[in-house]
Amino acid sequence: MDCSKIVIIPTYNEKENIEKIIRKVRSLDGDFHILIVDDGSPDGTGTIVKGLQQEFPGTLFIIERSGKLGLGTAYITGFNWCLEHGYDYIFEMDADFSHNPDDLIRLYNACAVEGAGMSIGSRYVEGIAVRDWPLSRILISYGASYYVRTVLGMKVYDSTAGFVCYSRKVLETIDLDRIHMKGYGFQIEMKYNAWKLGFKIKEVPIIFTDRKEGKSKMSSSIFGEAFRGVIALRFRKITPRQQH
Repeated sequence: MDCSKIVIIPTYNEKENIEKIIRKVRSLDGDFHILIVDDGSPDGTGTIVKGLQQEFPGTLFIIERSGKLGLGTAYITGFNWCLEHGYDYIFEMDADFSHNPDDLIRLYNACAVEGAGMSIGSRYVEGIAVRDWPLSRILISYGASYYVRTVLGMKVYDSTAGFVCYSRKVLETIDLDRIHMKGYGFQIEMKYNAWKLGFKIKEVPIIFTDRKEGKSKMSSSIFGEAFRGVIALRFRKITPRQQH
């Protein structure tokens, strides 16, 4: 495979954003491929993607699932697909432009040039860099990262970030079958596994902008899962995936 980079974008009802985000990512220098993992969006997101595959043959892929199965399982499905297809750098990114696609290049360089196993588009590594969020949501998000650092001792300032680059070696080493959290706690669990397994983590400062179109997927149940899951992580033994 000529391209070593692929961006996984999980979707559920993102028809307002999906074509724009695909075109933007494909316009970047560096030939970033894209894998959409769509959870049966009733608004036709998957149909839009399949239409665009004719324009972007061999660089735009889609996995369609039967319904809302959770952010974590969407990414793990995507990780396994990307590993099977030989990619060396695998990215997580939202569809709604809250993550600036231009920053993909900086995340890539942090891994490929600076030697990190994982790079994180961080809202909090240089203060608080969030636009258009209400103060209550900023406090919850920033407080969650402080809580994670306190409980787990992991020196990552934005542990709930969903804008991430993984080197292939990290995803081959983490035991993806033992990643339990399905919502935003999944992001904490993946970073904690990478850290405990000894990989270098680099936080790259970004500016996070709230979505302009579509609906947020955050809920109290997702937040609760993350809160409880962090305590469970503290007492779990983290071991590498068994190589077969």
